[in-house]
Amino acid sequence: MSKKRKDVKRKFFLVALVYIALGAILLQSVGSTVYQIYTKKKEKKEFEKELLELKDKEEELKATVTKLQDPDYVARYAREKYLYSKDGEIIIRIPD
Repeated sequence: MSKKRKDVKRKFFLVALVYIALGAILLQSVGSTVYQIYTKKKEKKEFEKELLELKDKEEELKATVTKLQDPDYVARYAREKYLYSKDGEIIIRIPD
């Protein structure tokens, strides 16, 4: 083989090697970005689920606050929960 032909082969090999290296770097970069997007979408779904749970809990707490503003409800709750009784009233607890 002539020296000129060897130089052409060597340049072609180097150019091909550079293109392969650039392609690998690009593929790694794209893969990393896709993985980050996947992770963020997964986190978003988890946060949306947690948000719904917190909104449900907020509604329950608002309902409880509304009930606790009613004196009759508070009195009934205290009698049931803490076994308070009215004068002359007997409390009998039945296990569940």
